[in-house]
Amino acid sequence: MATLEDVRAIALGLPGVHERVDGHRGGMTWRTAAGAFVWERGPGKADLAALDALGREWPDGPVIAVRTDGLDEKEALLETYPDAFFTIPHFDAFPAVLVRLDRIEGDHLREIVTDAWLLRAPKRVAREWLDAHSEAPEDV
Repeated sequence: MATLEDVRAIALGLPGVHERVDGHRGGMTWRTAAGAFVWERGPGKADLAALDALGREWPDGPVIAVRTDGLDEKEALLETYPDAFFTIPHFDAFPAVLVRLDRIEGDHLREIVTDAWLLRAPKRVAREWLDAHSEAPEDV
């Protein structure tokens, strides 16, 4: 089970990331100069009403939102990992998913947070980070 502290450690371990409190919702947000890539996300009144109309409820436990590389990636995550990822009407047509931290493993969390950061990191910084963190192929 992942925690917000795990999200914080992963996000702040990436170059150029800053943490701040979201002035609108009060949760933590991790961002680059280009914008947020992962943020704490609780439900608003409109979210709860929309979910109620769909016969669904907001899950217990901490939830984060994570940027995705487009709507196709978003849909793939929702279909492949329905226990960990979900969405709400507010996120329709927006490239991000909601993540139940109590339903995602640490390695998967690291992967999705890093992928989201790569979308917002400056290209040179992202390329340098990828070069430094790519695993060399094993000798055969």
